[in-house]
Amino acid sequence: MYKIAAIGDRDSVSGFASIGLEVHPVLDAKTAQQQLRRMSEEKYAVVFLTEQLASMLGEELDRYRDAAVPAVILIPGVVGNTGEGMRSISRSVEQAVGSDILK
Repeated sequence: MYKIAAIGDRDSVSGFASIGLEVHPVLDAKTAQQQLRRMSEEKYAVVFLTEQLASMLGEELDRYRDAAVPAVILIPGVVGNTGEGMRSISRSVEQAVGSDILK
């Protein structure tokens, strides 16, 4: 069975535990990178990652962009929101549907 997890600062990801997701609070990009690599080797289907950490993991995230699992979904955090999560979803929808229906 596949698992779902959230990686980010404690304040941004702690609420995910209430809906049964694994929560991995991290403070720096190196730890986030290690967690993400471990999750890609184990049975994780979806990993939610805060935009703030994603902005520090540029090349690392490219490894997972075309992979079937885990799907790395960017989420806004308590701080450091860039809007990249919504732009990423819009690009995926436009690629799948042929038009950006979210605007």
